[in-house]
Amino acid sequence: MAISVCYSVLLLWNIITAYGLVDQQSVTYPVNGKDYGKHASGSFPFLMPSVSPQTPDLYLCTPIKVDPTTSYYIVGYKPNATMNTAHHMLLYGCGEPGTTKLTWNCGEMTKSADEDTGSPCGAQSHSQILYAWARDAPKLDLPSGVGFKVGKNSPTKYLVLQVHYAHVGKFKDGSTDDSGIFLQYTEKPLTKLAGTLLLGTDGVIPPMKTEHMEAACEITENKTIHPFAYRTHTHGLGKVVSGYRVRSNAHGVQEWTLLGKRDPLTPQMFYNVENNSPIVAGDYVAARCTMKSTRQRTTEIGPTNEDEMCNFYLMYYVDEGEPLDMKYCFSQGPPNYYWANPDTGLHNIPNLEASTL
Repeated sequence: MAISVCYSVLLLWNIITAYGLVDQQSVTYPVNGKDYGKHASGSFPFLMPSVSPQTPDLYLCTPIKVDPTTSYYIVGYKPNATMNTAHHMLLYGCGEPGTTKLTWNCGEMTKSADEDTGSPCGAQSHSQILYAWARDAPKLDLPSGVGFKVGKNSPTKYLVLQVHYAHVGKFKDGSTDDSGIFLQYTEKPLTKLAGTLLLGTDGVIPPMKTEHMEAACEITENKTIHPFAYRTHTHGLGKVVSGYRVRSNAHGVQEWTLLGKRDPLTPQMFYNVENNSPIVAGDYVAARCTMKSTRQRTTEIGPTNEDEMCNFYLMYYVDEGEPLDMKYCFSQGPPNYYWANPDTGLHNIPNLEASTL
């Protein structure tokens, strides 16, 4: 997997040097325990280029450009990070990166005038989340024959690594960090293409209250997706995060099938779904975060530890064709959006309070 990498601040973007992946070779032995035949495969270290963040709750991004002449399939992720350094990491697949810099501030907190800033992906470009990590989650191997397609014949032309540095005290002496991800890949064409759908909310959590933050979207594309893993993410107030497939039966009554439910303060890895039945057009996907505030102030959705997040990631594959065009499903959250609102298209909502962890 040849990738163009900006690893030297002395190099301008338009003269990026192309590097091959570490351990790239034609192999007949298994990669991640899977035999992909005689095709180039290996592990590529996508790491922060020795950064020294000095601002608390800083989000830093760094890009690599995928060789556009070859299709690659990412089949696993091995994190190179600890929660003592990185609050969380996200891997984006982009059509274009947010800037042309080696690293940039890609969060939404107060920015210094001398900082390079921008979103992870370009404002008008393709954008999807390929992987997420937090709280010392272990490596992730995708199911046999499943991979995220990048490079040739894919809208993902760049990969962008985002690392959230919540605390920066350890860098005050000039120490640097190379947190990141080892990408396991193969060049063997795979027919089961992976995708990730992120459900999340905006909204506020009142002081000293328990609040439910909910999101739901109908699958309108004529595609069949096969869910295989899920991941939850909140900050400190999250108690339970759950996701569901919602489908109307022959009598028009919606049936809610649990996809996954976790305490979000346990390792935020991808777990096997509770039910891997296909999700088809006309189904809804829905997620809820139960937040319990012990604060005397209102808590808003936002990027810092003083804010909150409500995220449910659903990883899936398609047997044929391309993954969903829909990459994100977000709601306004409380106090404006709840599943029970009359315009959501949802009904027969189960009593989920009786099934806490």
